[in-house]
Amino acid sequence: MSDTTDDARGAADQALDGNAAAGVLSEVFAVELTAAVARCAGCDRVGSLADAVTYLQAPGAVLRCRGCESVLVRVVVGPDRRWLDMTGVAVLELAPPAVLG
Repeated sequence: MSDTTDDARGAADQALDGNAAAGVLSEVFAVELTAAVARCAGCDRVGSLADAVTYLQAPGAVLRCRGCESVLVRVVVGPDRRWLDMTGVAVLELAPPAVLG
């Protein structure tokens, strides 16, 4: 077995669901984003961010589509700022806070 295969298997063992990213996402957005519905730019799958496969082994979070494994969201956490990349999300649907609450 190659090191690459071992690395991929180890990363898969560390995968969580999108709820694991709630803390880091709440630092960027004032609303609860794990309840938001996203359409994957890669495969058009629609689902809540809570359903995304999430990795927290970096300084932040990476959320991947369950359908095609494309990256939906990247959040990098620095000491005094946050970087957000949502290029993998074609559309993000948010309910107003009163509807969520």
